[in-house]
Amino acid sequence: MFSKLAIFDKRYSELEKRMYDPDVVSDPEVYRKVMQEHAAIEPVVKKYRAYQATQQTIDDSLAILEEESDEELRELASAELDDAKKQLPLLEEELKILLLPKDPNDERNVIIEIRGGTGGEESSLFAYDLFRMYSMYAERRGYQTEIVSLNETGLGGYKEVSFIVSGSGAYSRFKFESGTHRVQRVPQTESSGRIHTSAATVAVLPEADDVEVEINPNDLEIDTFRSSGAGGQHINKTSSAIRITHKPTGMVVECQDERSQYKNKDKAMKVLKSRLLKIEQDKQHEAIASDRRSQVGSGDRSEKIRTYNYPQSRVTDHRIGLTLYKLDEIMNGALDEIIDALVTAQRAEQLKETMNH
Repeated sequence: MFSKLAIFDKRYSELEKRMYDPDVVSDPEVYRKVMQEHAAIEPVVKKYRAYQATQQTIDDSLAILEEESDEELRELASAELDDAKKQLPLLEEELKILLLPKDPNDERNVIIEIRGGTGGEESSLFAYDLFRMYSMYAERRGYQTEIVSLNETGLGGYKEVSFIVSGSGAYSRFKFESGTHRVQRVPQTESSGRIHTSAATVAVLPEADDVEVEINPNDLEIDTFRSSGAGGQHINKTSSAIRITHKPTGMVVECQDERSQYKNKDKAMKVLKSRLLKIEQDKQHEAIASDRRSQVGSGDRSEKIRTYNYPQSRVTDHRIGLTLYKLDEIMNGALDEIIDALVTAQRAEQLKETMNH
């Protein structure tokens, strides 16, 4: 570990010099790459230097205790030695976490697809609630949200909705949301007051870069149609909505949110490429068993990951056994406490994996 840290430290110093090199500063693209690499390794280098300083304090304190007879100096050295000895293992643990392999998708934008599942109209209303929760969470994090396609019901629920969340690190926060979300509450459609259980499924896809997924135009069947919504909303007089069928996989993507056919086609292609990228990445993950073991949950849409119990104001994440009695806050986008706990659990799994190898 420490030889790797020394390499990072040396590279960090080189990058700091390059940041002030006139040749680098005058080339925006090179300067951007230098700044990005510098920012990426800075947390590791700062922690490593703190570790080195703490180790030096231990060495200096031991030398004073061995050589000095002055009681005041010895007491001071002894106190510093105790503090440094407590700090050192904590810094080492933090360094191990910082050196864990990062998910290459973490910095990407995401495409989120929510579908009402079991429970009829109530599951569609819950799908809307999940969309609202994610939109409010995205806003809290400073991310941008744009709808790709939307299939509304007469009562204001969503049979399905696809949307893009854009912003640095979006995937790192939303990736844990893939799976089945279950709700327990008295449905708006019921007058008897009985608690029902229904569900909606969520899929989270890292947005694909154009260079990553090549699609043969001959493999696509593209249809245009008029967009429409429940109650006559969003109806266009022109055929601006787009349906793309990927013939080799049978995958169908629709986009009807924009009034421009070109914009709808662009969004639909983004979704299609991201779905195809996800298929490829899942194949790679299956080939690396340890990668699967180090994930919190499989990300499978059939996996029940969370329950939202309205009568008890309770939210339970089943993957890590976390229960919070603050349902209203969570449904209004306060997801950080759950997501931070999932991140911590995943890191613990990764640490366990690295120690076993």
